[in-house]
Amino acid sequence: MPANRDYNVPMFSERTTYSFTKNPLTVALEARRQKGLKILDLTESNPTRVGLKYPEEAILKALSTPRSMTYQPEAFGLQSAREAVAAYYRDRDQQVDYRQVVLTASTSEAYSFLFKLLADPGDQVLIPQPSYPLFDFLARLNSVRTVQYPLVYDGSWHLDRPALAGALGPHTRAIIVVSPNNPTGSRIEREDSDWLAELCSSRKLPLVWDEVFHDYPLESEEAVCNPLRQADVPAFVLNGLSKIVGLPQLKLGWITVTGRDEFRETALQRLEIIADTFLSVSTPVQQALPELLALRFPVQREIRARVSGNLAALRRMLAGSPAEVLRMEAGWYALARLPRVKTEDEWVVELLEQYGTLIHPGYFYDFQDEPYAVVSLLPSPECFQEGIGGLAKLL
Repeated sequence: MPANRDYNVPMFSERTTYSFTKNPLTVALEARRQKGLKILDLTESNPTRVGLKYPEEAILKALSTPRSMTYQPEAFGLQSAREAVAAYYRDRDQQVDYRQVVLTASTSEAYSFLFKLLADPGDQVLIPQPSYPLFDFLARLNSVRTVQYPLVYDGSWHLDRPALAGALGPHTRAIIVVSPNNPTGSRIEREDSDWLAELCSSRKLPLVWDEVFHDYPLESEEAVCNPLRQADVPAFVLNGLSKIVGLPQLKLGWITVTGRDEFRETALQRLEIIADTFLSVSTPVQQALPELLALRFPVQREIRARVSGNLAALRRMLAGSPAEVLRMEAGWYALARLPRVKTEDEWVVELLEQYGTLIHPGYFYDFQDEPYAVVSLLPSPECFQEGIGGLAKLL
């Protein structure tokens, strides 16, 4: 037994060794909550908590079917549910066979499955910068490393092709694309999509394509590209109920596997082992999925109206200020570039302490420079306009 090890101290995985130091915004937020002061939360990303109207009776009826009382364990999910996903894509004029679909409990679980499928410990996946901060956590929990490739802004966001190509290495196992991106609201344009398809096909390197905000275009109704239109590209397309129907609490996402027959069949064969090990998707939500997806249209109209109205208010209220509201094409978030007279921490803490407005700083999403403000467009118009009013005064 090694003499230098204290066996009375519990040992934990390096994968869960994080910094638990609180950032200045968290400290200021906790202090404000302890005092019971008003908080105008412009970081709220949960559509079920912002006063939207849902077809509640129809949703609850779909979940109450007696079929839910019978447990039918299927590695990829019930056929009826996977057929409902295929029908969703047919409504988008994209042909998907239900046998290409793997149900998961969430998009996060879908990423976890794919990291297990594609990478050994220490291997790398490429992720966009800026983007959602969850990738680092998911990759680390699966013993995978992340390498960033930049998105650049010149009036709209673009893929930096040379930088992405330069980020590839001998241990790269996948390229993650988020289109529409969170929080930039940008989309991969067709030329960049074609370039990615050629790159991945030539290197036999799969794309992991996250399209969860696909159904929420803002400044353009042009169809969002994805690998489903290029059947030969080795790819995994991710989506789910959290955004499509605004129901994150029902915990159902999916992976659609595409590519040449050999790649697709091998990927599905291996994914079956992974999925069968967990069997994590609940029976009630699988049984309800055809009805739930059919209910997406009124929910999406509600969300799109809310997001569009708040984006218009943001631009109107910050017009003439030293802040620049960046162009966004889709999604639920907006970005404002703030004057470089304060750090991001100074901006967001001062805004919270003086006006009660809570926003996220750009460094939460790995922006390369600062300062940026990241705001959700989901809050009620009253909350949103009061909160942005505080930002306008501070500016």
